[in-house]
Amino acid sequence: MKKSYLFIIGALVLVSCNKDPKFKVEGEVTGAKGKMLYLEASGIVGVEPLDSVKLKADGEFSFKHLRPESPEFYRLRIGEEVINFSVDSIETIDVKTAYKDFSTNYIIGGSVNCTKIKELTLMQIDLQKKVDQLVKASQQNKITNDVFEDSISRMMDKYKDRVKRNYIFAAPNMTYAYFALFQKVNNYLIFDPLNSKDDIKCFQAVATSLTNAYPHADRSKNLYNIVIKGLKNTRSAQRKTIQLPESKISEAGVIDIDLKDVNGVSHKLSGLKGKVVILDFTVYQNTVSSAHNFMLRDLYNKYASKGLQIYQISLDADEHFWKTATDKLPWICVRDEDGVHSRYAAVYNIKKVPSYFLINKNNELKARDENIKAIEEEVKKLL
Repeated sequence: MKKSYLFIIGALVLVSCNKDPKFKVEGEVTGAKGKMLYLEASGIVGVEPLDSVKLKADGEFSFKHLRPESPEFYRLRIGEEVINFSVDSIETIDVKTAYKDFSTNYIIGGSVNCTKIKELTLMQIDLQKKVDQLVKASQQNKITNDVFEDSISRMMDKYKDRVKRNYIFAAPNMTYAYFALFQKVNNYLIFDPLNSKDDIKCFQAVATSLTNAYPHADRSKNLYNIVIKGLKNTRSAQRKTIQLPESKISEAGVIDIDLKDVNGVSHKLSGLKGKVVILDFTVYQNTVSSAHNFMLRDLYNKYASKGLQIYQISLDADEHFWKTATDKLPWICVRDEDGVHSRYAAVYNIKKVPSYFLINKNNELKARDENIKAIEEEVKKLL
């Protein structure tokens, strides 16, 4: 009877353990005596604190937390420095690092995913540094605006090609492929899931793998919804004959545009007669947008008082993102709700974004970006 009782207790313990599996994160952070180390969950909607410890002289730490039912992302944080990792099974993650270079020179063991996430993180840090260097060179007038934009575009394309080949399409079923989709530069997604057909393919590959393995997981559903929205936004629409009323064509031949800003106020392109205008088509969620807007802000700051205006048209699918991104921009920012299917983009023959045109004080179209070697020089001539 006693043996049966013990057996039942043992069975209950095993069942309890199976219902309450945990993962462990342990290791050491040297040179961090007295610093607070945090374990946080990186969820879809934000970061959630899970645990913390005040580090002693030896820097050793150990956290335990419930294992997620499907792959999830976590991070260790000291101050503003973080180490990202993922958990997809009952496992132990071992981390060794030093406080002085906490997030860049750490050693992590436990899974291939954690190692690959580290590689991607270091690559992104290096990319951000190179972008910052180009921005600084542009600010110091060491490179022209056109060289600045071309360099940014080539750099981003090269990075994306590398990540697609080695991390996303190579293993779309791995959590590091998911992590790669949401990397950012200047707080913009490197891969644009709503406006770029090529980037949507990356999201689609990972979404398919994740949905097959974890059909009920929140991340699977979220990724699937992103893909559906992106496909809908970029679907090939049937070409229709575009007929513009005469009122849309100014006396100088410039096709007029009439769109609303974030406050619902309409702005006509023809209403800017008397000013030199940069007509700019863009997608704010594009990673190049930040660098492009930096170039525009530099020009605006220099020449707005002399008669320069910028009329910037957003083709973003995400209206909320557009409103947030344009909150502090000083020029005219409007949005075409038709997005990439904008009739204005069609009549102006927009093939890529950003794309811009120069319009003189008489509302005459003078040049487009592909024919402009130095935009600042052309602006000064028109002023």
